[in-house]
Amino acid sequence: MADKVRPTLAVVGATGAVGTVMLRILSQRADIWGEIRLVASPRSAGRKLAVRGEEVEVAALSEEVFDGVDVAMFDVPDEVAAQWAPIAAAKGVVVVDNSGAFRMDPEVPLVVPEVNGHTVRNRPRGILANPNCTTLSMIVALGALHAEYGLRELVVSSYQAVSGAGRAGVETLRRQISLVAGTELGTGPGDLRRAVGDATGPFPEPVALNVVPWAGSLRADGWSSEEMKVRDESRKILGLPKLPVAVTCVRVPVVTTHSLTVHARFQDEVTVEGAREIIATAPGVVLFDNPAAGEFPTPADVVGTDPTWVGRVRRALDDPTALELFVCGDNLRKGAALNTAQIAELVAAELS
Repeated sequence: MADKVRPTLAVVGATGAVGTVMLRILSQRADIWGEIRLVASPRSAGRKLAVRGEEVEVAALSEEVFDGVDVAMFDVPDEVAAQWAPIAAAKGVVVVDNSGAFRMDPEVPLVVPEVNGHTVRNRPRGILANPNCTTLSMIVALGALHAEYGLRELVVSSYQAVSGAGRAGVETLRRQISLVAGTELGTGPGDLRRAVGDATGPFPEPVALNVVPWAGSLRADGWSSEEMKVRDESRKILGLPKLPVAVTCVRVPVVTTHSLTVHARFQDEVTVEGAREIIATAPGVVLFDNPAAGEFPTPADVVGTDPTWVGRVRRALDDPTALELFVCGDNLRKGAALNTAQIAELVAAELS
């Protein structure tokens, strides 16, 4: 029976990698939802998945599944979102989309609740967009520093986990690790490539025992789609349309949790003490920074947690207005499912 007091939620793409994390997050957070409907492609229809301790049957994606739904979270490929989000919105559903289909649409807010949560109320298309996982791994910390110091330039290198390329990315890394374990591979030019052969999965090169300076698809002038996302999305979220941004995205042999080195220049002179205080008190951010004791964030510690973790906080050696940071964030939690859930919760609070 429908819960008339609390809003009805649909999770579209419930069986995918992010959808799986989403169901876990919905079971862990404050229970503000009435009915939760699970939706996926026709081939997954009929499966039963646990959410909030109950088994719920997955329905096939159709126009009818949105009847009576207040909020729908989409965790689907871009082309599916592009087709179905407007259909849901036309039925009065507020869509929170985790794909790249609407992020740069000027009529769709790109929302990070800790940074620009106020933007959720202005949604002319009935759609709200969730940023890319790489952007989300750093933007909460950057937003807090920008609010205090005024960001004027950003130089970023990412160290991206293979789960950013979906289940195929994780399976590829695990297969390659089992292939190289106990061998002498990685000691001669091309030995790793010969052993792996064509089994590089979604990556252009072997990813085990290697780093691959590429993530995404080719864009103009040799840039990758992932690099352009970090630039364009950071500008939109922070409200800095002309912010100079330089990005290099690198894939590393980590299962889950993206890391980034960040060189951020500000309007005013910065101090390490001031920056540490801002980071330590910002919502959704953890300062973990004691190099003398070997303490700084790594994916091995951050995976499965919600916050953005920040360490290696230094003032640039040659620029008193710049900070150097090392940042880690779980790309499936805050980088995808958690931020989507937080946006949906802001909408639910407004609807209630």
